[in-house]
Amino acid sequence: MRLSRRRFLPLAGSAVALPALSRFARAETYPSRPVHIILGYPPGGSADMIARLAGQWLSERFGQQFVIESRPGASTNLATEAVLRAAPDGYTLLLVAPANAINGSLYATLNFDFLRDYAPVAGLIRFPDVLDVNPAVPVHSVPEFIAYAKANPGKLNMASSGVGSTIHVAGELFKMMTGVDMVHVPYRGGAQALLDMVSGRDQVMFDNLPSSIEFIKAGKFRALAVTTATRSEVFPDLPTIADFVPGYEASAWYGLGAPKGTADEIIDTLNEAINARLAEPKTRAQLAEVGASLLPGSAPEFGRLVADETGKWGKVIKFANIKAE
Repeated sequence: MRLSRRRFLPLAGSAVALPALSRFARAETYPSRPVHIILGYPPGGSADMIARLAGQWLSERFGQQFVIESRPGASTNLATEAVLRAAPDGYTLLLVAPANAINGSLYATLNFDFLRDYAPVAGLIRFPDVLDVNPAVPVHSVPEFIAYAKANPGKLNMASSGVGSTIHVAGELFKMMTGVDMVHVPYRGGAQALLDMVSGRDQVMFDNLPSSIEFIKAGKFRALAVTTATRSEVFPDLPTIADFVPGYEASAWYGLGAPKGTADEIIDTLNEAINARLAEPKTRAQLAEVGASLLPGSAPEFGRLVADETGKWGKVIKFANIKAE
């Protein structure tokens, strides 16, 4: 908890209070120069959009520039390592994403241990995935889809945006929990996967809802269910996969992290600012339009989410024997 000025001032003359004074001063003057938010994705995608939203919120809150810096490569590992090796002073932050929970199990060797080397700051948003099928697939519900897939083992192509992507592991989790056999077809990004879904070359995709919305509305995809534990406000009549496969949950989520050792007061300052913005009704309405829900909460709560996701996807990667390309 941050010290308030009222509680702190009576102690200012005490030598015992000097360490607290130093920490408080850092929090009070932070940020005094531009802050960099690093993400491991190219510009233009959903991660870039979320990073820019967060940067805008924080810039408005503090009157200081939050610079978005894209460093794609090695499935976000380049950007992640750059942040983890940065000075823990609050001026280099990471857009934390599911890849940070997946890569520890996906890659045999990394130069860092993410859970050990980062400090959680705040959750931002969560996107559902959606189980899409090409309209030529003769199913209209998750139970029908499971039955059809089991009757046609290895005949359905499951598209994804790449090996180890959230779209891929969401499909592998479904396979693990239902016993269906589908052929994974990875692409270098989601754009070509979506085109091949439309053409019918691929028949199934556990796509991020924001990128599927227009295809669903246009009738090019048939949406069967969302992957989150609760329904989406965009398609409230669409069931969840968990309605038929108890315990199933997969989603794309984003938050902010910092190098381990960043002062608690700085983390609390950032967390408070993010949560204040997430609490605004206009923020919720703005993000609901693209199928996103909010991830408010404390820094430790966001840390528990990342740890839980790391454990879950580690089991899926081991079960499916997924190897990084």
